[in-house]
Amino acid sequence: MVLAMMVFATQDGISRHLASEYNPFMVVMIRYWFFAAFVITIAMRKAGGIRAAAATKQPVLQIFRGLLLAAEICVALYGFVVIGLVESHAIFAIYPLIVVALSGPMLGEKVGWRRWAAIGVGFLGMLVILAPGMGVFQTTAIIPFISAVMFALYALLTRYAARLDSTATSFFWTGTAGAVVMTVFGLSTWEPMTGPDWAWMFALCMTGVGGHWLLIRCYEIAEASVLQPFAYFHLVFAVLVGVTVFGEALELNVAIGAAIIVAAGVFALIRARKAAQE
Repeated sequence: MVLAMMVFATQDGISRHLASEYNPFMVVMIRYWFFAAFVITIAMRKAGGIRAAAATKQPVLQIFRGLLLAAEICVALYGFVVIGLVESHAIFAIYPLIVVALSGPMLGEKVGWRRWAAIGVGFLGMLVILAPGMGVFQTTAIIPFISAVMFALYALLTRYAARLDSTATSFFWTGTAGAVVMTVFGLSTWEPMTGPDWAWMFALCMTGVGGHWLLIRCYEIAEASVLQPFAYFHLVFAVLVGVTVFGEALELNVAIGAAIIVAAGVFALIRARKAAQE
């Protein structure tokens, strides 16, 4: 899981470079072509092949999930370019708490007062990052927050879809639906790329495939509740990439706010696990 987070942070750094040079829709489109090829290859290796992987009892939900994730990636990519990896990931770390907050109304799950308190603490951490009242407020900081909300909704819809469809089916529709919609939007933004940037694009696609393969292996051998806290290493590695490669600054308020959000998120995950055991 830690290695997967390192790969995804590397992917974010490559995405930041390419999106600053080319249209983000084109970058995400090519990335999704490889992603779709990957999920189709995985489906072909499973029993029943593509027909079994594509068999869903809720096609509208599965297609919407795929479109939502593709849109979220575009928004996140725009945030990387506008405000950088460090601040984007510090704010994006709020998404597990948004999942907890929305799991009640969307999935009917019971959320106790301790987890609601953790949600409140997490949002206070985000306010520390944004530092309202201390100079000019960065309106662009809303971009990674929108990305976090979109990804939280995607995660909740994935859990909802799991009630009727298998993980393999959801994974198949995530890649294929996203590839179709990004092709529609991306082809009109096509522009020539330099040789070195094609190499970076290949690296981007390979890190995407490698990261998802590592995640699949993780969830095959360990419970999601055990692995989830380690997902916060994504923030750590993304900050390292932002600071060392792109020369971004790690401001004190961003570090403190991110630490508060991570602590609140881990606490909420621990409480959720205890509640499930009870």
